[in-house]
Amino acid sequence: MSITRVTLVLGGARSGKSAFAERLVGAGEKPIYFATAEALDEEMVERIRRHRARRAARWTTVEEPLELVSSLSQHASPQSVVLVDCLTVWLGNLIHAGRHIDTETTALVELLPTLAGPVVFVSNEVGMGIVPENEMARDFRDHAGRLHQALAARADSVYLVVAGIATALKGNAL
Repeated sequence: MSITRVTLVLGGARSGKSAFAERLVGAGEKPIYFATAEALDEEMVERIRRHRARRAARWTTVEEPLELVSSLSQHASPQSVVLVDCLTVWLGNLIHAGRHIDTETTALVELLPTLAGPVVFVSNEVGMGIVPENEMARDFRDHAGRLHQALAARADSVYLVVAGIATALKGNAL
């Protein structure tokens, strides 16, 4: 597998998408892991610990729950590969912070052609289940779906991971 300029990795919860994305980045020089999650409770502390333990010590971790666009601009370089995990957590953070979602996601999509190095985005595919019963959950699902469509249109490679098995939807074949 080779890394492309913009890669999107989608999958359900516990699908293996993060581990796949980490393998995709592979032996690239100076990998940078953008963590969007915040350790707000003990369960999340343990999830973050497991993710860190899985990565080799050579990874640089940038914790960025909100300012993803400006931080990507700052850290992307031809000498590194950036892995952003995960966009749906970032969307939840934006909603919780009262940020304007369409403005933030448009800025992210418009940033892609200007990045100085490759980036791999990981995100939960949340639109394959039932329609949520409450407005906030439906809004979240809709924002995620629109973001995924916009990123997939601009991405060189798109993968869907189910049960630990990645399928190329666009670009590189596995």
